[in-house]
Amino acid sequence: MVYKPVQGVHLTGEDGRNRTVWVRPVAADELDDSIALCPHLFQACVPKIADIRLAAISDELFATRVDTEGDHVDWRQDQRLITCSPVPIPDRVRKAVHAYTHAFGLTFGAFDFALDTAGRWWFLECNPNGQWAFVDEPTTRAITCALADTLQKGATP
Repeated sequence: MVYKPVQGVHLTGEDGRNRTVWVRPVAADELDDSIALCPHLFQACVPKIADIRLAAISDELFATRVDTEGDHVDWRQDQRLITCSPVPIPDRVRKAVHAYTHAFGLTFGAFDFALDTAGRWWFLECNPNGQWAFVDEPTTRAITCALADTLQKGATP
């Protein structure tokens, strides 16, 4: 499994220096009763070949494949090692994302998926304020326009 921070990834260490908590693998024997003292988020570790960041703005969806040099569980750890490229969205994922945003009344969501060797998209989470400006330039521009249109005209029904 993997451990993910529940909120915020930046902490101040005892020495006063900032620290970042990244997603990291956790083995069952690392866990003991001390984790009962505060909330934690553990998730199944998906054997992935890439990540997908999907921005949903009203009913528009923009998906980007995030490839990382080397073996990294959390691509955010060193963004100099990533390449981003637009990726088509499978119909099943498109329908599920629309159902999710409609069920929760969301106008915006940054969805994260893991992509496995069979091409299956594994849902990881929806970030209500997730980043998107790091993706390829045409997709960044399209997301920016969709957000501006939504702010100006309102969300589509």
